[in-house]
Amino acid sequence: MEIDYVAIGRRIRQYRLAHGLSQEVLSERSDVTPAHFSHIERGNTKPSLPTLIRIANALEITIDDLLCDNVEKSRHVRVRDVDRLLEDCTPQEIKALTEILSAAKKALRNLS
Repeated sequence: MEIDYVAIGRRIRQYRLAHGLSQEVLSERSDVTPAHFSHIERGNTKPSLPTLIRIANALEITIDDLLCDNVEKSRHVRVRDVDRLLEDCTPQEIKALTEILSAAKKALRNLS
């Protein structure tokens, strides 16, 4: 299995921005040099497990949150992502998104 370091970097960036943190602040909190941190976020380098754990701890998230794109059994993280997307939706938006999701699910299942 090939690890998708670009996906890991994207997730780190997503959570960093959601927490309103700059790369510099998060790199300091996770004891990673700013240059190395930038390479991790872009997927240009392979972070060690201790580095990923420090980043997850600094972001107050689980390692699952960072690795879910690489782990097949990460349904709970995906469900939590969907829940976060719906947090600020109006009831009408939730209804529309539910209908869209239902149609997309049906279309995906018809492909197989």
